[in-house]
Amino acid sequence: MEIKELVTRIVKELVEYPDEVAVSEVKSETTSVFELKVNTGDIGKVIGKQGRTAKAIRNILGSVSAKLNKRFILEILE
Repeated sequence: MEIKELVTRIVKELVEYPDEVAVSEVKSETTSVFELKVNTGDIGKVIGKQGRTAKAIRNILGSVSAKLNKRFILEILE
């Protein structure tokens, strides 16, 4: 499973409008930035209280980063 698919699957389970989840990937040699767009009403669900949900997703990406020796960044776009 690709990392982009993993992020998409996690976020789709969290939101009310899963059809509006869009993840785009911007790659460089050592870093991949995942830009996440969701319905305006779902932004709070993705971020979570005090940013805990977003932090949890970023922790998962950090674990994968360590294993693959590549850096993954999650940006939540409004």
